[in-house]
Amino acid sequence: METISILPPELIRMVIAVIIIITFLFVNAIMMGYAERKIAGHVQRRPGPMEVGSHGILQMIVDGVKLVGKELLIPLNVDRTLFRVAPLLSFTPVILPLLVIPFSEKLQARDLNLGLLFIVSMGAVNVMALLVGGWGSNNKYSMFGAMRAVAQAIAYEIPILLSMLAVILMCNTFSLKEIVGAQQNIWFVFLQPVAFLIYVVAGLAETNRAPFDLPEAESELTAGFHTEYSGMGFSLFFIGEYTNMFIVASVATVLFLGGWHGPHLPYGEYLGVVWFFLKVYFLLFLMIMVRWTYPRVRFDQLLNFAWKYLVPFSLVNLLITAVVVKL
Repeated sequence: METISILPPELIRMVIAVIIIITFLFVNAIMMGYAERKIAGHVQRRPGPMEVGSHGILQMIVDGVKLVGKELLIPLNVDRTLFRVAPLLSFTPVILPLLVIPFSEKLQARDLNLGLLFIVSMGAVNVMALLVGGWGSNNKYSMFGAMRAVAQAIAYEIPILLSMLAVILMCNTFSLKEIVGAQQNIWFVFLQPVAFLIYVVAGLAETNRAPFDLPEAESELTAGFHTEYSGMGFSLFFIGEYTNMFIVASVATVLFLGGWHGPHLPYGEYLGVVWFFLKVYFLLFLMIMVRWTYPRVRFDQLLNFAWKYLVPFSLVNLLITAVVVKL
């Protein structure tokens, strides 16, 4: 107890926040995995998971227990250090952005002045994890998937940053809480519809979701960068993917959908977190629907779409925003 008492209160709060966030990540992955399988089933006119629990609601828990119980097999002739580090490297960076996202006016672990840049930098670290996993697996399919992930991230990171800059120009701040505060009267999705559309499309590519899931295209690369992984190694990649989706949707909510702002109702200050999560999970529902609605594009089409369309449109939108703000 004496050891705990001499720790700085700020450090104790951060440790508690990290524990809560890690718990939420696992719960969110279970919820999203179940929702995706059920939505996929209904889109394809089948019921989806039905056997374990009511309407298969316990299916993801059973699958999780199965993966935890499986051995992490390490193939011969692989770089053992990189092979083991890659899943941890894909999971750890997705924890940190959630520390700076304001879920409501009073629910934010840390309000950084450069919170938006911090989230973008953590996204770059996640791409490194995919490259490390592909390289360390000593498998040509894994390496092809990792190379695709890096090329895709470089191409689509630019329109994401440019769409963010359009919002930053209007607010003159990188603080996520101040950006949400600037949308108290009108959401930026109505002032920046082009930036919002560009961000959502580029966000799908950034999270390797269909129709931009080329790094793990089953028909071409077996499972892409995590072909050789099983057990908890695969689970960490799985959780990292759904957490990246949650972060992309959360940032879209903060930048364009007013964050925690909702209808003016009684006790509205306590409903902020509810409005925030409703917006986030609505965007996640759209991301899942897109996956099971549109076919996968070719890799050349993927890169051409970014460099020939998204980047020029985002530059023009940024220029127009700068002119309007200056006037």
